Amino acid sequence: MPTKRSQQNAGASRTSVNPLNRKGTLYVVAVSIGHPDDVTVRAIRTFGEADIIASEDPNMTQQLLMHHGIQATVTSYGPRNLREKAAVLLQRLQRGSDVALVSDCGSPLVADPGHFLVEAAHAHGIPVVPVPGPSAIIAALTVAGFSCESFHFLGHLPSASSRIVRSLIDSLRRDGPTVVFCTRTVVVRILKTLDSISPRSLVAVAYDLTKPNERIIHGTACEVRAQLSSAQGEDVTLVLAGKDGTGLDGQGARRAQSFSSRRIKIR
Repeated sequence: MPTKRSQQNAGASRTSVNPLNRKGTLYVVAVSIGHPDDVTVRAIRTFGEADIIASEDPNMTQQLLMHHGIQATVTSYGPRNLREKAAVLLQRLQRGSDVALVSDCGSPLVADPGHFLVEAAHAHGIPVVPVPGPSAIIAALTVAGFSCESFHFLGHLPSASSRIVRSLIDSLRRDGPTVVFCTRTVVVRILKTLDSISPRSLVAVAYDLTKPNERIIHGTACEVRAQLSSAQGEDVTLVLAGKDGTGLDGQGARRAQSFSSRRIKIR
C-alpha cells in the first residue's frame, strides 16, 4: 500500500522541480460510509501523495488510514471555526501544498462542511479536483425499490415537529423519492407523522449502511415502525417515495393540513 512521503523530502522535491512556485491542488475526496474497504484505489493514492489531509473528524480519518497502511499528516476542518481553518489551508495551497479534503464519511460538502474551502480555492485560482466514491444517498436509493430517475435530497431533517410535517408534505407531492439523513429518534417521529397523514405511502429506512449491523426496512410507515428495534444504529438514511409511491392524495392533504394546524407535539 502507498505510504506518505516525508514532509522534508516532499519539500525538497518541490523546490527542485517547482521553480515557478506553482499552486497546490485541492482534492475533494469521498471516503467510505462504513466499511473501510469501500474507499477507492484513487482515494488511497491521493492520501498517500497529499501533503495534508483536512478532515471533519481526524480520528475517523486516522482509523481509515491505518486500515490501509497509510501514514499522513491530518488536520481538523470543522465543525467550528470553518472560515479560519479554510484560510489557513488556503495559504498552504497557495504555497504549493496539495490538500485532500474529506468528511467523516461519504463525500465532503454533501450535508457536511467544506464549501468555504472549495469556494476560496476557486476564488484564488487553486485547482479543485473531485475524487468521487461512496455515497449513503445513492446506496440508499439503489436498495429502496423506488423509481429514482430523479430524486430530492433534504440533508439532515430537523427534529422540530412542525418542520417534519412541512418537509413530508412537500416530499409526498414530488414526482421522485426524497432522501433525508436523520437520527434514530427523529426517524421514529417521521414514521409516526407519515402514518398519520399518508398511511399508504411507502418508505425505506436504511440503518448503518455498509456496516456489520446494516439493516434496510421497506414498507409503509406502520410496517416499518413495527420492525424497528432499540438496538438499531444512529446512522439513518430514509427514502420516502413521492407521488409514485401512493403519495399525498386529496384526503391525505386534508389530514396533513389538520395535523399541521393542530401543532401536535410528536413524541
